[in-house]
Amino acid sequence: MSRKADIKRVTKETSIKLSLELDGEGKSSVDTGIGFFNHMLEGFAKHGFFDMYILVEGDLYVDGHHTVEDAGIVLGNAIKEAVCDKKGIKRYGYFVLPMDDALALCAVDLCGRPYLVFDADFPNDMVGDLDTSLVKEFFYAVSYSAGMNIHIKLLNGENSHHMIEAIFKAFAKALDEAVSYDERIKDVLSTKGSL
Repeated sequence: MSRKADIKRVTKETSIKLSLELDGEGKSSVDTGIGFFNHMLEGFAKHGFFDMYILVEGDLYVDGHHTVEDAGIVLGNAIKEAVCDKKGIKRYGYFVLPMDDALALCAVDLCGRPYLVFDADFPNDMVGDLDTSLVKEFFYAVSYSAGMNIHIKLLNGENSHHMIEAIFKAFAKALDEAVSYDERIKDVLSTKGSL
């Protein structure tokens, strides 16, 4: 069974089209209008082995907030739809990812309940055209629209580019683990019988 989602979301602030294939090869086509954010989403797709197409037309004349937050909402919706009933998946995933000076930890739980813990401070206000304060907003939006716990902790780092990239890649690897199948899991991994 192919685990895919195609989402379109249009508001007065953004217009977003996103296609996500969880069981992909890491191929992507990303255009958000924010170069560094494109780079982060391309890395997410590549390192999670997700095939993803995303086109965002946002009100960048205001700032990048709506573009980044709404992209997170749509990606979270796509993850929720693509993972379907969650039968047979590991549910949990975690990864500790080094990138030069940066070391990022990410743990996720596809439990159906949104929660974000984000413990990271960046030395720069901007990386390229991305306001670094929007990184937390992105993951908050993903968490709440996907209904998943996301815990992110930056363990080390000096370079904001490396720090943010390590976070996105750690999230990709953790999510890849959480959505992967374990043949021992016959239903959903919960004593409640549903997630």
